[in-house]
Amino acid sequence: MVGDRVEIVVDAGGATRTWEVEATRAGRRVEIAHGRGVVEVSEVTRGGTPVRTARFMASRVLALVEHPAATARMSDDEPPALPLPRPA
Repeated sequence: MVGDRVEIVVDAGGATRTWEVEATRAGRRVEIAHGRGVVEVSEVTRGGTPVRTARFMASRVLALVEHPAATARMSDDEPPALPLPRPA
C-alpha cells in the first residue's frame, strides 16, 4: 500500500546511519525478512516481485521501525471515540 515505510537504523562504526524503504506506488508493500545474519527489506509488487531490496548485516542493525499505511475509513466504520470533557 502506498505509505508503507520502514526505517532501518544501522551501527556504522561509532555513528548511526538511517535508511528508509517506502512503497512508492499503489498496490506495493514493504516486506522484512531475516535469517543467517542478514536483514532484508524489500518493496514488493502485488504479484510478489521485488522492486527494490536493501540488505544489512543483522549484527549491525540497531532498529527496524515499521510505519504502516494509514487505512481509509469506510462508511460503515464506527466513528472515532471523542475525548471525555475535562472537569473545570
